[in-house]
Amino acid sequence: MMKYIFMIMSIKFLFFYCKKNYMMNIIFQNIIIVLMSLFMINYMYISLGILDFYAVHYSWGLDFFSFWMINLSFWIIALMMLSSLKVIKCKKFVFLFILNLMFMLFFLFMTFGALNLLMFYIMFEASLIPTLFLILGWGYQVERIRAGVYMMLYTLFFSLPFLLVMLYINNLIYSVDMEYLNMKKLNFDMFLYNIIMLAFLVKIPMFSLHLWLPKAHVEAPVSGSMILAGVMLKLGGYGIYRLMYIMCDDLNNNSLFIMIYSLLGSVYLSFVCMRQVDMKSLVAYSSVVHMGLVLGGLFSLNFIGLHGAFLMMISHGLCSSGLFCMVNMFYERTLSRSLIINKGMLSYCSPMMIMWFLLCMGNMSAPPTLNLISEIFLLIGLVSMTSFIIVILIMFLFFSSCYSLYLYSYVCYGKSLGFYSFSSFSVREFILILMHLIPLNFLILKIDIFM
Repeated sequence: MMKYIFMIMSIKFLFFYCKKNYMMNIIFQNIIIVLMSLFMINYMYISLGILDFYAVHYSWGLDFFSFWMINLSFWIIALMMLSSLKVIKCKKFVFLFILNLMFMLFFLFMTFGALNLLMFYIMFEASLIPTLFLILGWGYQVERIRAGVYMMLYTLFFSLPFLLVMLYINNLIYSVDMEYLNMKKLNFDMFLYNIIMLAFLVKIPMFSLHLWLPKAHVEAPVSGSMILAGVMLKLGGYGIYRLMYIMCDDLNNNSLFIMIYSLLGSVYLSFVCMRQVDMKSLVAYSSVVHMGLVLGGLFSLNFIGLHGAFLMMISHGLCSSGLFCMVNMFYERTLSRSLIINKGMLSYCSPMMIMWFLLCMGNMSAPPTLNLISEIFLLIGLVSMTSFIIVILIMFLFFSSCYSLYLYSYVCYGKSLGFYSFSSFSVREFILILMHLIPLNFLILKIDIFM
């Protein structure tokens, strides 16, 4: 693992000798794709499920979950660079932008590879800093400062008590190694249990702790929205998965309440989605809806529920990132994210609207997307807990389909207002959306590698 960490950190030295912005863009994308390919080939034992843990040394290691999360981080960051052509054309501090993405990749790589709880916490919080710089430095509106402050205050306020609990654990058993803690199975009281969970429930985010996310998405540039939806929301679920067995008894006592609360919150937020006019805000709220289902799967505490939550994280990262890319393409042409103005797009570019249709269908978990398999697994895992939850799940599935169809039909059909005249979509934009759609729709053919 250390060789990949050093390779990521040494990328920046290549750009000191590169004077042209578009060359920086091409070099960075190619290096990230090469690194991802080498990483997948090197740790193929984990992807095939032959080994539970691999490359364990100096409190770093990989398992199946972290392996795919790191691959998702590589993929999304390469696509972030591909989507940010406006930064390169307008020469908006391209070197600093690439440096920011490189540090973001480094922190995410370290977070998903950490086996020490203190190191995991440090990298978990450090990954917020490049995201904050993306929002403040390359955001669109004046409100971006308030959005950045919201994000930092929410996450730091709820995660700082977790650091104090960690010091308490270290004083109690003289170790914060995750595997050792899993074997010990400590019994916490309700207060300590809630403090530990809140640090991750804010990051995922859970309903009623989600207020920072739509604001951050709306004010962030397209690259910021992609990394927030694609990877950052998964950090909360990954943290719950890592610490799940430490608090096994406490989770058994409280899992049903958290599961029902998060699913009811998702149903409520589905109604909120249906009254949104801003497309970016609608996609942001739909991310919170899907994360509510992921939380339900994690707290179901059975294998099929956990597996469904893992697959939903992968599929949602690809689908939601693609939706934000498409919304940004509409915004660059019409200079508005309003559904009232962006109407009748089918008459302008029907091939791109087919891709918009596939992304919206992925958002409502229709076949043949990976979302379908993940949602089936999640439904089986949730229903196995209690049969009462079927009523909530029926409402969830119906209303989540409603806002996806509402988003698709409003953009494609209707009478165009004709306020604008814009160029057709470029080859780069088609490739960008295809790079989201191909893994999202074709990974279902090799679902056995996730089993």
